[in-house]
Amino acid sequence: MPVTAYDLTGRTAFVTGAASGIGRATALLLADAGATVHCADLAEKGLTETRTAIENAGGTAHTHLVDVSDRAAVHTAMAAAVSASGPPHVLAAVAGIMHSSPVLETRDEDLDRVMAVNFKGVLYACQAAARSMIDAGVPGSIITMASGAVDTANPGLLCYGAAKAAVVQLTRTLAAELGRHAIRVNAVAPGWVRTPMTDRHDVQSQRQAEAAMARISPLGRVGEPADIAHAVLHLASDASSFTTGQILRPNGGVAMPW
Repeated sequence: MPVTAYDLTGRTAFVTGAASGIGRATALLLADAGATVHCADLAEKGLTETRTAIENAGGTAHTHLVDVSDRAAVHTAMAAAVSASGPPHVLAAVAGIMHSSPVLETRDEDLDRVMAVNFKGVLYACQAAARSMIDAGVPGSIITMASGAVDTANPGLLCYGAAKAAVVQLTRTLAAELGRHAIRVNAVAPGWVRTPMTDRHDVQSQRQAEAAMARISPLGRVGEPADIAHAVLHLASDASSFTTGQILRPNGGVAMPW
């Protein structure tokens, strides 16, 4: 397969969670591969920074201030993207939040908030993108963001892990439903990645957590946003044209499920 298989010139991508972390790295890399990128997030300042970085590198970007847990807002943003650049060829549904609490202390509002963003937000983006692709007859690639949490039991991460497990099931079901439309659907399940989401402790605690994760990785390190963005690019591109319904696990070898 020639390296041109990774060329996204002339294609449009819609990326949620694009204001920071994995979402920003994904938006930057897809733009570098030639795509016109529509960046969606709630953080306006971060969105502007992402768009500016893309434009300074010679790419084309648009921004959409949107709460992914709001179905109507997601569909409005997708409609605006289609109006500006045509139907998406790529969706990267990256937006997510973190919550930690023991199972016995988990409240309804904790579970509802995480499921609203981490599962429903992905569902709404997938629905909006898929409908646009089907209506236009555009072969496409939908990439969801799962997590290494679906492969291990992590104390305190019930809400997060359950939402990401739901994303995996959504991915597989949607892949089975959309294959006849030449739309591929795959998930990326990162291990520990150094992002604003994981950087929620004091510096010392953060370093200790990263060191612990690095020790159990065969590669001896934690991930960077760019590591995950490259996995997304692979799934977005023609290099993965025979891949659908799969979970790609860039996790440093921490989990090796059969």
